[in-house]
Amino acid sequence: MDDDSRYIDDSQHSDDSEDTRLEADYVSPCYEAFLLFVAHHINKHFTKPNKTGCPNLVDHRLILPIVNKDAETENSDTDTSSMDYIDDVDYDDPANFANVDCGMFPIGSIVERQGAPAPHLVVADAEIVRCKDDYSEAELRLARKTKALFFNQHNRRFAWGLAISSRTIYAYVFGADDIWASTEINISSAKGRQAFISLLVSWSLCSVDRLGFDPTIRYEIDRVSGGPYLEIDLLEMDEKMDQVERRTYYSQQCVGAADHLTGRHARYFTASTRRDSMDKPTFLIKDVWTTSGSNSAGDTRESSFLDVLHAEFGKSSEFGGRFSRLVRTGPVHICHGDTFVADSTATAFAGLPNVSQVRQHRRTMALWAGKMISAADNPSQVVVAVADAMAALNAAYVKGKILHGNISDRAILIQQTADGVKGVLADFDYASYAGDSTVETLELMIFQSIRSLEDAEAIRTPLDDGESLLYLVCWLGTFGINRVERMAYAADYTARCHEGRKPRLPILWWSQGDANDIADRKRSNLSTPRDFEEDILSHMRCGPLRRLAADIYRVLFLHPGCSGTKPSSYLEPTAHHVAPTPGGERDPLALRNSFVDAMMWNLLQASVRLRATALAVLDAGEADKSFNAATPPRLSDAQMESVAREAIAYLARHGYLDKVKLGEHSDIQPTSQDHRPRIRQ
Repeated sequence: MDDDSRYIDDSQHSDDSEDTRLEADYVSPCYEAFLLFVAHHINKHFTKPNKTGCPNLVDHRLILPIVNKDAETENSDTDTSSMDYIDDVDYDDPANFANVDCGMFPIGSIVERQGAPAPHLVVADAEIVRCKDDYSEAELRLARKTKALFFNQHNRRFAWGLAISSRTIYAYVFGADDIWASTEINISSAKGRQAFISLLVSWSLCSVDRLGFDPTIRYEIDRVSGGPYLEIDLLEMDEKMDQVERRTYYSQQCVGAADHLTGRHARYFTASTRRDSMDKPTFLIKDVWTTSGSNSAGDTRESSFLDVLHAEFGKSSEFGGRFSRLVRTGPVHICHGDTFVADSTATAFAGLPNVSQVRQHRRTMALWAGKMISAADNPSQVVVAVADAMAALNAAYVKGKILHGNISDRAILIQQTADGVKGVLADFDYASYAGDSTVETLELMIFQSIRSLEDAEAIRTPLDDGESLLYLVCWLGTFGINRVERMAYAADYTARCHEGRKPRLPILWWSQGDANDIADRKRSNLSTPRDFEEDILSHMRCGPLRRLAADIYRVLFLHPGCSGTKPSSYLEPTAHHVAPTPGGERDPLALRNSFVDAMMWNLLQASVRLRATALAVLDAGEADKSFNAATPPRLSDAQMESVAREAIAYLARHGYLDKVKLGEHSDIQPTSQDHRPRIRQ
């Protein structure tokens, strides 16, 4: 998902002026000619015959201007199953140099190359400074293109960039948290041209990891199908950092790309141990730059919390499969000469000033459940997965006081088993214990709770995870539950904009601005049932998800004693009145912390009843009919009886019911003592 818009582009673009286009037309050919000139001489120097008459071949690469497809998909959907090639460029045709990004190619003739270039080998994005003093705009355009580069190049660790004018060049390095810029390179002077040539020579001769690529993730071509696939290495090292074991896994699908300019750059790959079984993956590999430290055993926060949960629920028939199961985890190691070095921002950016924080490059491998919630076949699968995630969150809190902290479309998986559909909770990188007062601002603030957006030191509760589930359901219900749905919605949205009928879509503002801006918009959209209906529910096209969102909203924001999102006696700020501070004593989102147990029970109760209904729909084979229905299909009396039985039995297995007699109508009410239900028979 993009941070400006997960599925559609809502930004405004202005046309360049005539002077801007003229300057771009002047600078681009000069820059392209300079790149070709330097590449020609580098190639000639390292391939010329030596004293014995044999070619003096040195491993090097050609840095050439290219048409960069990787920068053209900034608003791509999250599903990046296709891994396209960079266009095979004819360097005799100046029309191919509309974009002057730097591409990397193997040794060979500049004009008459043999074969197609390797995929995804853009070395550096470049932006022309199109008018005087326009470096800030060029930097912004460069950042947008680099964001797309991270999204498309799955083996990208960091990225280079160039901002070019008729006289000066600035080089940039885009890291996980920082962006560095060089001093001015004045190419109108001999010294400046020498500095730029030195940079190009360095790119031609350095190791691929210094270009920003990850040598442990390699693009290859299937000789049978001709399609690209990935080879991903997982290494286990001993204390002396000698290689103990190297295992290679094969993937032809990235189910979650790095969709932010900065941050974790988390990528998710389905993988297999054999090339011929890539279409039936058994593992999910997550590649991530994490800030979480390691404990004495070398485990990260995610593996530590999952170990606790599996120790508690591993033998449970109900919860044993509700949490992602890690197979192996560890840091990524880069080979420097004969030495393997653990990859981190400290080693990758050694020598660069003011590194914000140290991130460790890690890779985890878990058992693959089947699909992510954002790739569901029908709404009933989403409802079941959300209900199971809610049950898992509740169990983790009740048994271990563990909070997930990072609910998103990549944290919930859908698994098809012999017993039917179930949801699996994954991605515990931001997990913590209840009561922790340090909340990390997530990359996907779309799904982050209001209180944690407003106050990084707010006490965390499981209600924050429940609120994130609400935002996830709203997002999927609005834009679509799978890639086909989302692409269709994006096409419809674009067509309506071109017709001058741009839809009012308040949910888009959940992904734009800083944390406080997003929190304010969420408070406004969810302040009353009417606001929630008009701003959010009315735009959700999927009936079952609309019902689920309404039920979660009712529990979280209409509970007696803490109703709504705005502080009591709320007044808009004027010259005479100041609105109460969010988070203050009269803030309902702060008051609801006194009702955590009761509200979590109500959330579980609401979700499990909808889960039973969704399972009945799936069993009846009516899932497709309910896809866009405002209400679920009408069930028979036998199906309704099955729904009631399943709901009560499910709650009983969770330990919430003291006494259950199936087949009879029960009035389930939480008691005032422990918020558990009382059965009236």
